[in-house]
Amino acid sequence: MIVHPIPPLYDENSRILILGSFPSVKSREQSFFYGHPQNRFWRVIAAVLGEAGPATIDEKRAMILGHNLAIWDVIASCEIEGSADSTIRGVTPNDLSPILNAAAIERIYVNGRTAEKYYKKYTEPALGRPAVCLPSTSPANAAWNLERLVEAWKVIIE
Repeated sequence: MIVHPIPPLYDENSRILILGSFPSVKSREQSFFYGHPQNRFWRVIAAVLGEAGPATIDEKRAMILGHNLAIWDVIASCEIEGSADSTIRGVTPNDLSPILNAAAIERIYVNGRTAEKYYKKYTEPALGRPAVCLPSTSPANAAWNLERLVEAWKVIIE
């Protein structure tokens, strides 16, 4: 069983919550979200926000908070082989109440089908709040190139 090692990124000004499934090996090593260089999350978010791609964790944190976003993951702990979402089992969901109690979250998005699956199974019934599924920024989602991802993800700022 692996316990999620990264605290949620949000503040009282956060309005949009983006949830992944569970951090990759690289993200767990860095103790920050979307740490694998092949994951397109940071390039997509920067393009959607009209910013230069952040290079450091501090720059990533500043970009997210500076645009009233929040990021975390649906899963608090699970069994997983490497970083493969397809191997996830024994899921315990994250409690989103600290974020939802501190910030007036208007919309919730999930990054990919795995996050959507576990959100619908555990989180949505508990919160009564649906989430919109966006195409995964993972390199495993090869059907979506960067340009298509950016177009789809623009919904977060509309």
